[in-house]
Amino acid sequence: MTLDEIKAAVDAGQTVHWANTGYVVHKDRLGQYLITYVPNGSCIGLTDRSGQRLNGKETEFFVAQSKDAAENPGSQSRSDGQGRGVAPGGAGAFPLGRQL
Repeated sequence: MTLDEIKAAVDAGQTVHWANTGYVVHKDRLGQYLITYVPNGSCIGLTDRSGQRLNGKETEFFVAQSKDAAENPGSQSRSDGQGRGVAPGGAGAFPLGRQL
């Protein structure tokens, strides 16, 4: 996913992950896009300080598989067909407990 695609998905209320379902991309109340490691709450910015370069590879970001997609196995949440760590039904996609 490109930076613009990630931001658009987050803004649309979709759950975006980086690398695996333990990392969730979200927007805080200041309008900053962050990557949070859900198990311990640690986070980094989605981009470097310039705001142009992702803190991760574009291919490592993906939208969580929805329940509907799990019921329709022909649909995929990633354009390359790899659901990287997303269990059927979107299990493992954790809502962020608190905004930083």
